[in-house]
Amino acid sequence: MKENIIGREQEISKLENYISSRKSEFIAIYGRRRVGKTFLIKEMFERRFTFRVTGKDNVSTKEQLTNFGFALLEQMNVDTMPKDWEEAFRLLQKAIENMPEGAKVIFFDELPWFDTRSSHFISVLEHFWNDWAFYRNDIKLITCGSATTWMIDNVINSHGGLHNRVTHNILLSPFCLREVGDYFKAQGFNYERPEIIECFMAVGGIAYYLSLFESDKSVAQNIQQLCFTRGGELTEEFDRLFKSLFKKADNYQAIVTALKDKGKGMTRQELLDATHLPNNGRFTSMLKELEQCDFIRSYNPFGKTKKECMYQLIDPFTLFYFKFMHNKGTFFDDYWIKMQSTSEYASWCGHAFEITCLHHINNIVKALGIDGCINIPCAWSYRPTSKTLADEDADEDLKQGAQIDLLIDRSDKSISICEMKYCQGEYEINKAYDAHLMHRLNIFKKVTKTNKTLIPTFITPYGLYNNMYARKITRQVTGDDLFA
Repeated sequence: MKENIIGREQEISKLENYISSRKSEFIAIYGRRRVGKTFLIKEMFERRFTFRVTGKDNVSTKEQLTNFGFALLEQMNVDTMPKDWEEAFRLLQKAIENMPEGAKVIFFDELPWFDTRSSHFISVLEHFWNDWAFYRNDIKLITCGSATTWMIDNVINSHGGLHNRVTHNILLSPFCLREVGDYFKAQGFNYERPEIIECFMAVGGIAYYLSLFESDKSVAQNIQQLCFTRGGELTEEFDRLFKSLFKKADNYQAIVTALKDKGKGMTRQELLDATHLPNNGRFTSMLKELEQCDFIRSYNPFGKTKKECMYQLIDPFTLFYFKFMHNKGTFFDDYWIKMQSTSEYASWCGHAFEITCLHHINNIVKALGIDGCINIPCAWSYRPTSKTLADEDADEDLKQGAQIDLLIDRSDKSISICEMKYCQGEYEINKAYDAHLMHRLNIFKKVTKTNKTLIPTFITPYGLYNNMYARKITRQVTGDDLFA
């Protein structure tokens, strides 16, 4: 039932349009493990399925066919057990042909698991669609799978019989902060927005992870139980996550491992040097797939060309795993609770909040009132060359490095220079930090030679403490704005 679905307004609208169209539709839904693909389809079409079946992980072709046969028996009263996929699809086709008029919603969940070795499943699926379903106007074939590499190579961008046959594809992304808040509210939680931000900083907006939280525990207590307790349901999630999504998962893990300590990211060449993976089109595809699954983002640093594109790790759970869970061995009781009084935790909060902001750029743009502009979010950094450092006549400002983690290059001849600061209360700008900020703006202007107006902008959970330095800042974004 649609009322049980949190968010997903665009996806619901699209799916309803596809199902009500006057032609057959082949819809491919993909996205990372546990993001809510199956739940979305099940809730939307539970009483409208003509036939639905879910592939079984790591079983033989015979077992897959038996599973398919039982689904035919239970749902369509077909009492023949298919010997191969050709017979399985012929039985399904014949059963549908004997049905009255109306849309026939067919759902293959975890489609990649059907494609066992030497089963010829994909070629038979191609024939089913190309030779029969396509020529009707009532077949609505919905396919779903977490194995991103397989879905892209064999369905969405197939070079075989399904080439250009998928009529629509939907990439399902994790929840944003507003949707995380809506989810907890629907489940009877009493979390306030600061706790929801803390939750997002650790596990992101993955629906399944949120479903593991218990309402009688704080966010910190839930994280302790899920991530730092023996048998916790997320203690082995990192390896399962990549193995379920990607063929040759080690290569994808090598990329994110290389990125884990590079806050602003790495170039393609730097990633090749760090991972020692082959420099070919497959490497480019891996970067694209990681970006589609919201593990990384690509951006062009301010003033740089596409060839200097950077790749940055932005998945909250992956960053959290590397920071606190990877190779840490046994954890003591209340590990996560006790960590919150350490400098390591404070450092993580700062970076995790920045990542949360990057996931909510549209909210920031809206809060700043610049959503009518063309806005390009990016980062910028500067390091003086050895020649500049040795030149006695060089500008002293240019002998010092500088970095801006987020700036928004705007079409209204302005640039928002964003300071993302995590704090448990109002953030106080003191004299030293005010001087530091002005110094960075000077370096940015001298190095880039931009003629645009620079607008210092602070993004904080609770806003700025009202003092003489805060009153110089004309643009602020608060945690509440990230939920808009």
